[in-house]
Amino acid sequence: MVLAGGRGTRLSPLTVAFPKPLVPIGDVPILDILVRQLEAAGVERITMAVGHLAELIMAYFSGGNRGVSIDYSREDQPLGTAGPLTLVPDLDERFLVMNGDVLCSIDYNDMVRRHVESGACATVAAYTKQVQSDLGVLEVDERGQLLAYHEKPTQTVTVSMGIYVLEPEVLELLVPGERCDLPDLVSRILSARKPLYVYPFDGYWLDIGRPEDYARAVAEFDELRPHLLPGRGETT
Repeated sequence: MVLAGGRGTRLSPLTVAFPKPLVPIGDVPILDILVRQLEAAGVERITMAVGHLAELIMAYFSGGNRGVSIDYSREDQPLGTAGPLTLVPDLDERFLVMNGDVLCSIDYNDMVRRHVESGACATVAAYTKQVQSDLGVLEVDERGQLLAYHEKPTQTVTVSMGIYVLEPEVLELLVPGERCDLPDLVSRILSARKPLYVYPFDGYWLDIGRPEDYARAVAEFDELRPHLLPGRGETT
């Protein structure tokens, strides 16, 4: 399940008349890179959750020879990132769900294998990165005395990559027609005390949400093409 229905407002004006998942990285749209990766991993069916400018996405993937079947789940109203799962009628087997704007070199087969070995009902792909604060951070004791001042410090954090392996049982935590985001679904899984694990990844990952992230992806793509499109680096 690929989530491709967002408006991508942070990449405006690129996304005003163009769906964010079709924004090109080099000469290949982000979503096409993802589809090729999934095809190379042996995925046989992809359902795209579409909304904003859905016709353009559907038209792009309507032609050409692909080794994967692509169908679409269309929202009549915004349902968040987890809500669209309730619109797919036959999610009765283990499945992947991911954002359609993530550029990474993850091994999907290894992630699924580790998920199965863990016995989890859900696994979240995780990435450790350095995040710099834009503010001065204060250390203060209980008496209000300043202990230290750190100007725009850098912290090491573990973040969600926007890629999940889910078992069908988690769908019981969603209400059809109700808006729900994947972080909310994760919280519901934790509240239900169902086993949820993390798949650590240390390869290339970039969430293309801001103009500076997009510019970085474009600048790095030619060098990273063999890693992002193994065996399929050519343009179709």
